[in-house]
Amino acid sequence: MENRNLEKALEIFSALIKGEEISRKNKDTASLYDEYNDNAQVYDIVTMMCKKMNLSLYEYKDILYVSPGVGNKVFGYSNEELKREIGIRVNRELYLCYFIMYGVITRFYTDTSTGTFTEYVRREDIINTVDGMLASTMKNIGIMTLDEVKENSFEAVAALWEELPLVISEETSVVKAARGSKSGFVKMVFNFMEKQGLLVENEGRYYPTGRLSALIENYFEQYKGELYNIVKGAAEDATYKQNQGE
Repeated sequence: MENRNLEKALEIFSALIKGEEISRKNKDTASLYDEYNDNAQVYDIVTMMCKKMNLSLYEYKDILYVSPGVGNKVFGYSNEELKREIGIRVNRELYLCYFIMYGVITRFYTDTSTGTFTEYVRREDIINTVDGMLASTMKNIGIMTLDEVKENSFEAVAALWEELPLVISEETSVVKAARGSKSGFVKMVFNFMEKQGLLVENEGRYYPTGRLSALIENYFEQYKGELYNIVKGAAEDATYKQNQGE
């Protein structure tokens, strides 16, 4: 192994774990992108390091990204850390935030052949999507093979969401991120996703970044899984109705 190749691989890996984007279009990182794509040894070292560190490496539109793998305690969040970061207290609130995030993801994805559902989302879009997904989940949960923990988690999320008012009396057109309403919960999730570089906001519209698009495409292609099968129909129905103006 040449020292130069090892140094270049470490340089790429270091930039990625700092949250930097290695992009062909960025003059500051274009040479690193070319090293990753054109130098087989550099490519192998970077992918091996990511695998050993439980990091998923994604390439999307000539940009490289990394994301912590499941259970990554070094680069990811524990449940307690995530609760503090979002501003919530108990597990059922965290499960609801996960569900809201999943609702955001489904709004931006159908499959690789048809691309995204929509260019941007608004707070009310996600509230409607979560309403539809939870209705579908609770309807279908009895016919799915789920363990008791998962069933209880879905039921806790549905109960909490049902308890929440759409807005609280103090809320104005500028909704605060808070635990007291559906709008407030969605705003907390939006704020967290913005901070993570996954969404950008403009006049109440939230657009996916390249990082989120890369994660969505790779997640659905690799994992999809049980939750996708449970809520897919509801998410599509909710999106269709909104696009039809219902």
